Amino acid sequence: MNLIIQGLDIQNHDLRHIAKLAQASHIERITGEAFRLVNATEHSEIPNYCADAQLDFAYVTPNKKLSEFGLVVMDMDSTLIAIESIDEIAALCNVKQQVAEITTSTMRGEIDFSESLIRRTALLKGLPEDLLQQVYDQKVKLSLGADKMLHKMKLAGLRTMVISGGFTFFTDRIKAKLGLDFSFANQLEITDGKLTGSVAGEIIGAKGKADILKNIRDQLHLNKEQVIAIGDGANDLPMLTEAGTSIAFHGKPILQGKTTFSINYVGLDAVINFFEQASPY
Repeated sequence: MNLIIQGLDIQNHDLRHIAKLAQASHIERITGEAFRLVNATEHSEIPNYCADAQLDFAYVTPNKKLSEFGLVVMDMDSTLIAIESIDEIAALCNVKQQVAEITTSTMRGEIDFSESLIRRTALLKGLPEDLLQQVYDQKVKLSLGADKMLHKMKLAGLRTMVISGGFTFFTDRIKAKLGLDFSFANQLEITDGKLTGSVAGEIIGAKGKADILKNIRDQLHLNKEQVIAIGDGANDLPMLTEAGTSIAFHGKPILQGKTTFSINYVGLDAVINFFEQASPY
């Protein structure tokens, strides 16, 4: 196996020490924030050492090409974008703390997602619809490295999809902005220009995310091993299990150890460094 080490500030002595522990034959530079330790073996000290040094590590199969995949599926909030959109909407209703507490508990897997969304959406009742645009314009920003990751994946021929437990108001705009192939999310119910506090239609929760992935995967005639899925919370876990390569991006504790790879310290462009021919540009 090869061992990929990534970090915002990789020190040479850390890299050399990890290479020694892994008995790697040599070190290859991928980018200034990513290195490949070739012919590495697993060592019990490496996880703790990397955690102390704030470095991400991943054992990868050599010569795995990004072009072998056909689809990348991403969660939206705290994954593709760097905020929880419903929390920012709640700030305009002066209920951000209440909503954020429910969001955090949900992502840890303590509250069923559907119940959580119903409770949080109810707190938004009466908000003027036009203020959603204010949240999008002023608060929504891509996660670090998202644009580089998507650029490389599109060049490799992957289709791109966002599936969110959030709202179509945001996913529709992000799909258009980034040129994504598919987007799915929940629909806010709006009457007379104001949020009613309800979700229109069936709620897309944890199972819904997995079902959508499977449906699109079948439509594209792809098998599970041709899919990459990226998420951060408990409600992403069923979706992640439907992908051959699953990635926890700054994931909650419930995801740790349950995905193919974990990225805790660097940006989404780290994903492309798991594949030998990939570069961030």
